[in-house]
Amino acid sequence: MGLSAVARLWGPLGLLLTFALHPALCLGPVQTSAPRYRDYCVLGAGPAGLQMAYFLQRAGRNYAVFERAPRPGSFFTRYPRHRKLISINKRHTGKANAEFNLRHDWNSLLSHDPRLLFRHYSRAYFPDAGDMVRYLGDFADRLGLHVLYNTTIAHVTLDKDPQAWNGHYFILTDQMGHAHRCSVLLVATGLSVPNQVDFPGSEYVEGYESVSVDPKDFEGQNVLILGRGNSAFETAENILGVTNFIHMLSRSRVRLSWATHYVGDLRAINNGLLDTYQLKSLDGLLESDLTDLAVVKDREGKFHITLKFFLEEGNQSADADAITLPQDDNDNFAMRVAYDRVIRCLGWNFDFSIFNKSLRLSSGGEFSKKYPLVKASYESKGSRGLFVLGTASHSVDYRKSAGGFIHGFRYTVRAVHRLLEQRHHDVAWPSTEHPISQLTSSIVRRVNEASGLYQMFGVLADIVLLKENTTAFEYLEEFPMQMLAQLETITGRKARHGLFVINMEYGRNFSGPDKDVFFYDRSVGHTEDAWQSNFLHPVIYYYRHLPTEQEVRFRPAHWALPRPTAIHHIVEDFLTDWTAPVGHILPLRRFLENCLDTDLRSFYAESCFLFALTHQKLPPFCQQGYLRTQGLVGTESLRRHGVESGLLRDYATVGRRHEDGGRGLLGGFQAPGPPVQALDSNKEEL
Repeated sequence: MGLSAVARLWGPLGLLLTFALHPALCLGPVQTSAPRYRDYCVLGAGPAGLQMAYFLQRAGRNYAVFERAPRPGSFFTRYPRHRKLISINKRHTGKANAEFNLRHDWNSLLSHDPRLLFRHYSRAYFPDAGDMVRYLGDFADRLGLHVLYNTTIAHVTLDKDPQAWNGHYFILTDQMGHAHRCSVLLVATGLSVPNQVDFPGSEYVEGYESVSVDPKDFEGQNVLILGRGNSAFETAENILGVTNFIHMLSRSRVRLSWATHYVGDLRAINNGLLDTYQLKSLDGLLESDLTDLAVVKDREGKFHITLKFFLEEGNQSADADAITLPQDDNDNFAMRVAYDRVIRCLGWNFDFSIFNKSLRLSSGGEFSKKYPLVKASYESKGSRGLFVLGTASHSVDYRKSAGGFIHGFRYTVRAVHRLLEQRHHDVAWPSTEHPISQLTSSIVRRVNEASGLYQMFGVLADIVLLKENTTAFEYLEEFPMQMLAQLETITGRKARHGLFVINMEYGRNFSGPDKDVFFYDRSVGHTEDAWQSNFLHPVIYYYRHLPTEQEVRFRPAHWALPRPTAIHHIVEDFLTDWTAPVGHILPLRRFLENCLDTDLRSFYAESCFLFALTHQKLPPFCQQGYLRTQGLVGTESLRRHGVESGLLRDYATVGRRHEDGGRGLLGGFQAPGPPVQALDSNKEEL
């Protein structure tokens, strides 16, 4: 039964009761009409919300996107404050493959329209945020997405109903008091609440969200920045050349993205202050727990850093001249200078304020103050049918992969949509079925082209489901690895005869803020040492049986998946091009053959003929080609090569000369002889 079929009208009495219990909702005239029902409600028309809207629209689903601003991408109208994005816009790769090019396009959303690639909106490697606003607006307009602009959702709660598929509906109330009702709620509001630390004197601190971006306002000033992330260094980079000095204070050491392989850590484009610090040009970095400090203001309006302990001993209302400062006891205290400005750049938190506690989005723990609590499927742990998308879903792979950024969550959003299609509309997870002889080439193609695997390493994986007697296989793309135990339920596919999981991984000891990622022997070039590869490389897991939920949960430390029956690392490659016949493909094929106890090689007809005379069991390639009288599997490129070399007649040209001639299934004429199985060129055996 579809989601709409189980929708029940929500009467006026329930709506009035909600307003009585939540006075904050009375922002406009109270409406007593029944709320409009939709199967899917999407909160936020940022990148994640628009990406989900695209998939829902393509599937013909009943949905609406609620956006408080008059246009999409309202976050990017203000942030980053200095307008330069740190997401790569690599317009040239030397490749024509669109999927491969998305590996290096960190801004585009997924769509069928080639005009909606971000490279058409900016030529800059690190684009301006205004270009992102323009891009998102065009994405919504050209695709005709259903977005309700100027609609601020003020409150979200549950309406218990036994007729609902999950026992409740979600009720969204906007700023005018209008109620909206849906079966599935998709939250894509991002992180919008500035993270603040409460300490004495915090009222003197300026926030990243409001501090001036004009360097002239900082000329000749001493500046202290609280924070150690990209927003802190972005702010420092903007004023580095006009200040007396900049000190940066945080509780943890700086984390460089090229050392951690996490794109959310400090990027090289913003790290000019590291140069001036290490080269002793007055600027500097310090570490301390901000909750142990206090800021006091003297008579001249300057700010001094002291310890909260000293402030508690004295009069907290006194100025700096009457309060004990650390330099009174230690005359070489690092922060003994006075500051003209103190700026807070501590990142962002999720806005929980509009969600009723019955949704149980937060546990109250420290980490859950930043992100909602979600499962590896991006569904809320507290409310079935509520999914968190985009940046706010980053708790699943925080500091591990790219799920908090466009080039990562465009794929996790697609995974959530595929899950919803199976759960509510009986549409199985998309898959393709191939003869077993094409297994090696299918894997090689994906690890060399797929952007979802490449960007969401360690999170999304391709799944190969083997058929009975290993004569064929199904190929599923970009499945959430940590949900492997629920694969059959989520995908609608069966894993009864074993499976392979194809994942991308860095070396286990290669990433971290304290790692030397430039050590001399960092690269691995020999096939026998592939398991020691440090850089991103494909890893294939083989399981005879689908792992259980307990096995996934209690997997070995630092393992992405439970211990498999067999595992194979394809050796890292400097060009990220895993097509070397000896170094990459041959070891992979032998691994697959050992797992399947079969021969996956390709053969000429003469060899298949000899096998037929001398062997009881023929290789799958001969069984599926030679014995079925197909000979060499035909492709368009092979036919064209034969025509150009004069070995074949161009029957397509001949056919166009005959007005009454019959046409084949694909609109062309087929040469006489045995039927030729047409295959896509990117699925040919290497």
